[in-house]
Amino acid sequence: MTSRSLQFWLEHRLRALDRIEEAHSGLGGGGPGRRYATQQVNHAYAMLLSAQFQGFCRELHDECVVHLVESTVPAGLWETFKKALVWNRKLDTGNPNPGNIGSDFGRFGERFWDDVRRLDARNQGRFERLEELNRWRNAIAHQDFDPGTLGSAFLRLEKVQGWRSGCEGLAIAFDRVMQSRLHGMTGLSPW
Repeated sequence: MTSRSLQFWLEHRLRALDRIEEAHSGLGGGGPGRRYATQQVNHAYAMLLSAQFQGFCRELHDECVVHLVESTVPAGLWETFKKALVWNRKLDTGNPNPGNIGSDFGRFGERFWDDVRRLDARNQGRFERLEELNRWRNAIAHQDFDPGTLGSAFLRLEKVQGWRSGCEGLAIAFDRVMQSRLHGMTGLSPW
């Protein structure tokens, strides 16, 4: 069984990403105008991917907070403890980069990323792709395309598809790591 957050990621968030890929495919022609248009779609795709992954991470964090609090705290204190666990959460205001994700999920125990990496050796590469996605996300948002930082000033569809694949793998890993962690903390399976 999976979390509601992962189910929503798989059933709805990935469909939104499919639609932008379809838009990319629908652009016709092979001339310079098409290259400019596909570049804009690639930028939009990267931004949407980052936003959808951030939404997933925030929803999973919320789901974990609810399970932990409602499994361990007297009902009269639920709201107080829930607010404490999301207070100053980085995913509410910052990008879904490894540092922010690690900080927020680290509230449920140390070494979140170590557990993610231990779960699947491919997660180290996914971690690196997530860092690269965030560099590009910031470059797009701030219109600052430094090839020294990005490796190129041109974003290709294949690159965004690789980031998407990495986010898909990380979403599944986050779900499994947090299921195990919460079960260990509460004695109850969260999902």
